[in-house]
Amino acid sequence: MTSVLNSVLLVLLLAASLLAAGCSETKPAEAAAPISATSPGPVPVAEKREIADPDTFVASGPLIVEHQVDVGAQRDGIVTEIRREPGAPVKEGEVLALLDDRQIQADLEAARAKTRSTEADLHNWEAETKVLDADYERAKKMWDAQLITKEQLDHARYKAESDQWDVKRVQEMLTNAQRTEQSLGLELEKTRIRAPFSGIVARRYVRSGQQVSKGDRLFWVTATGPLRLRFTLPEHWAGVVKRGETLDVTTADDPREGYRARIVEISPVVDPSSATIEVVAEIMGQTHALLPGMTANIHLNRKP
Repeated sequence: MTSVLNSVLLVLLLAASLLAAGCSETKPAEAAAPISATSPGPVPVAEKREIADPDTFVASGPLIVEHQVDVGAQRDGIVTEIRREPGAPVKEGEVLALLDDRQIQADLEAARAKTRSTEADLHNWEAETKVLDADYERAKKMWDAQLITKEQLDHARYKAESDQWDVKRVQEMLTNAQRTEQSLGLELEKTRIRAPFSGIVARRYVRSGQQVSKGDRLFWVTATGPLRLRFTLPEHWAGVVKRGETLDVTTADDPREGYRARIVEISPVVDPSSATIEVVAEIMGQTHALLPGMTANIHLNRKP
């Protein structure tokens, strides 16, 4: 009887062990299921975007001037003098610097002397021509009076004609001498580096004593006005803006300060690569606080 009870107890203990093992294996799976089912993933946040007003447009760009160039050397030479520094105002034609001109000056003086000498020769030949023409006229009268032979008449005529050809030759020599003098005068002028227009010297690229070659840039000269702003508009603004229309302008440094600009150029075509049209506006009124290169904003409103 005791052995039977022990066997029953052993079976019950074994069954209880198996039941406990089964519960411990299933609980993690049952616990994992609710997590995967009920834990939400990260919710995407919609990006805020402002919808642009199609009837307004703001374009930015640098203020520019039409006259703004690098002044280059027109011949080889050595800089002997700098007369204007950056920031200095200049007038059109004012000398900015000088190149060594001693050789050209000497050649020019020789050419002038040659011109004067040739002019004197020409006057001499012209006077000689008048004398020979007078001799020929007298010979014709004497021939008519049967006082000289035909050979003497022809001799007087040939001398007069020959002298006229000498006059033409000396005239060509004088023209050549004058052209040489003019050419050297132009070369001398190239040693004077001049401002092409009125404005200010923005930069200087050379120093006194420097050897320069033809084409080297020496100065950057810029005009101070009129100031313009070149900008682009979307193609749907084509036909909306008109030449002569005035616009509001502000600067990046002081948006509260306002200016007015007039449209002076509108591109007649649309750029297919950017679907834009190019517009140029010119600042009106006083612009003392504005300088070329400053950033400005153009404000446009579509008319109803």
